Amino acid sequence: MSKTLSVGLVQETCSDNRDANLAKMLAGVRAAAQRGAKLILLQELHNSLYFCQTEDTTQFDLAESIPGPSTEALGKLAKELGVVIVASLFERRAAGLYHNTAVVIEADGNIAGKYRKMHIPDDPGYYEKFYFTPGDLGFEPIQTSVGKLGVMVCWDQWYPEGARMMALAGADMLLYPTAIGWDPRDEAAEQSRQRDAWITIQRAHAVANGLPVLVCNRTGLETDPSGQSVGSQFWGSSFVAGPQGEFLASAATDTPEVLVVDIDLSRSEEVRRIWPYLRDRRIDAYGDLLKRYRD
Repeated sequence: MSKTLSVGLVQETCSDNRDANLAKMLAGVRAAAQRGAKLILLQELHNSLYFCQTEDTTQFDLAESIPGPSTEALGKLAKELGVVIVASLFERRAAGLYHNTAVVIEADGNIAGKYRKMHIPDDPGYYEKFYFTPGDLGFEPIQTSVGKLGVMVCWDQWYPEGARMMALAGADMLLYPTAIGWDPRDEAAEQSRQRDAWITIQRAHAVANGLPVLVCNRTGLETDPSGQSVGSQFWGSSFVAGPQGEFLASAATDTPEVLVVDIDLSRSEEVRRIWPYLRDRRIDAYGDLLKRYRD
């Protein structure tokens, strides 16, 4: 028996105007809900430009508490529309202690739970270790009225361990708010390889765990305020994949878009019966996974 859930993804550009960015997200949520979506995923750090291109202490002023003004606005809309929203915020936990946090708003407007980004990158143009403390909530799915959500954030999407941990804890689907793009100076072939790798690894999480995967990425060129680079061209390409990695919906690389698509949650049971990876895992032989490297 099928169990259909309509999901929405809001892919947008961002500016340095927090209120305008949040207004875009709220409008996108409303548009997705009008098309029937009951679960709506927003992109990573949607209230601001991607400030991690440089190390700048003034950017900590962008952080907010959870609960806070953004969760209040999103909660009000979630209750009005009767939808579950997965938002992505710069969380101020205490002075000098900040997280990159996804928060799940239940359809009654309350906070169902949150996930703090576990894997923190530190690469040219992505200096997140300067801003974010690694998450301390583990890989725990969040129970909602639409299912058990395995929410992670951006750089987490490259790690099969996180996806597996969420699956082992009973997640019904995996969700990744994301901010990733090209260096515009890279040749087209390199840009294509990077985007294809990003898509492939997440489709692989769907296959390896027999779960739908929802990925929402921002789009648009955001310049580097330091002038050390030309900035990042975020490649959009938000998508939803089914439990065999099949594309159910995908967005363009370079334009805002609201995706809405139905997913059949019952297919995970069907797929896992014919591809029983959880049954055949050799958990007795994986101890070395807890090592950094096998010398």
